[in-house]
Amino acid sequence: MNTLLNGRRLIAATLLLACSSWAAAQGTTPAAPMQAPAATAGTQKAVFAGGCFWCVESDFDKVDGVLSTTSGYTGGKTANPTYEQVSNKVTGHAEAVEIVFDPKKVSYEKLVEHFWRTIDPTTKDRQFCDAGSPYRTAIFAQDAAQLKAAQASKAALDKSKPFKEPIVTEVLQGGPFYAAEDYHQDYYKKNPVRYNYYRLSCGRDARLKELWGKEAAVH
Repeated sequence: MNTLLNGRRLIAATLLLACSSWAAAQGTTPAAPMQAPAATAGTQKAVFAGGCFWCVESDFDKVDGVLSTTSGYTGGKTANPTYEQVSNKVTGHAEAVEIVFDPKKVSYEKLVEHFWRTIDPTTKDRQFCDAGSPYRTAIFAQDAAQLKAAQASKAALDKSKPFKEPIVTEVLQGGPFYAAEDYHQDYYKKNPVRYNYYRLSCGRDARLKELWGKEAAVH
């Protein structure tokens, strides 16, 4: 089993060069970051870092009440970063997704519960085959109410102990969110074959099932 898992990771690292390196290599001139949709009256925003932002987008687009998802960067010190800067670990940012949702259809608490089941919260500065601080997991609360709800959710998981390893995912007060380049947006829709191969080779769904069982939010 370890040999098979290591083989999958090697394939993913060799052919895909982690989550978004292939996309970043398309063209010599980096595309300008796009603008994230603004929250309108009656909608709210949530921001989650769950490793590869392609996967986080895919996982949350399936949730009823989610109106839009935008891949981007947050949690660091550099304004308007490029993917190259983030992946080189010089900005402090994590890959993240900003979600615009209708609170009448889905609560923030429900989104947090869904988020946990899309990640491995027991690994630091890594998600599945993607390693490094840009792939860390975190909840970036957008206001005091979200911060309280996310902290309570994490505390409940710590108490119920669904797995033996401690939860290392951070719950933080959110800061500026910078939308990623256009070629990262809706990547799973634009490049489904490559995306599906990446997700399978990275072992994301297999690990989620191992951690969460039937509750896992798998592809």
